[in-house]
Amino acid sequence: MSVSEMFAALQGALGQDQDIREEIRKVVQALEQTAREILTLLQGVHQGPGFQHIPKKCQKAREHFGTVRTQMESLKTKFPADQYYRFHEHWRFVLQRLVFLAAFVVYLEAETLVTREAVAEILGIEADRERGFHLDIEDYLSGVLTLASELARLAVNSVTAGDYSRPLRISAFINELDSGFRLLNLKNDSLRKRYDGLKYDVKKIEEVVYDLSIRGLNKEATAGAGGEK
Repeated sequence: MSVSEMFAALQGALGQDQDIREEIRKVVQALEQTAREILTLLQGVHQGPGFQHIPKKCQKAREHFGTVRTQMESLKTKFPADQYYRFHEHWRFVLQRLVFLAAFVVYLEAETLVTREAVAEILGIEADRERGFHLDIEDYLSGVLTLASELARLAVNSVTAGDYSRPLRISAFINELDSGFRLLNLKNDSLRKRYDGLKYDVKKIEEVVYDLSIRGLNKEATAGAGGEK
């Protein structure tokens, strides 16, 4: 084979690779748009009247996740099944965002931490690496850390809306989450840096709870804890 033939073959391979990336990019853009729509919907819970409509907003968000599952099915067909990590960077950010949104919906519904398996089911992908397009553990953890930041914001806005029991429940949840992350031996990478930010979320929520205590509102919150969340 001549040098020109060798480089012609290489150009062909590069062209095929570029076509794959372009097809992936188109689907990822659609996923990003759907994620923005879900985020916009859920941001309404931070407003005073929004607390009254949490069930409806969560139901609507789950309908949007139906679109996500369809888009994920399309994404799976755009690259060879055994080359997940070769193209992973293309959808890593939007996948982490979708994990956060799924986790936020589940928290608003039941005030529990969604499992990686449950998130994978919501998104229409696999939890196990061996089964194909899957939810990477680090992507799941990154989404959970974003949830912590969102809940810190929700704790502050809950007080503004006159819901004094919610920050106490959020505080208990975030502290449990922090204890869980402390069990992990995280490498010094982007995930580790994001985890370092969790302590600021914990501190922010503790300040909210402390302020409620100083103002005597924590007693009112505790007294009403048996009511609706």
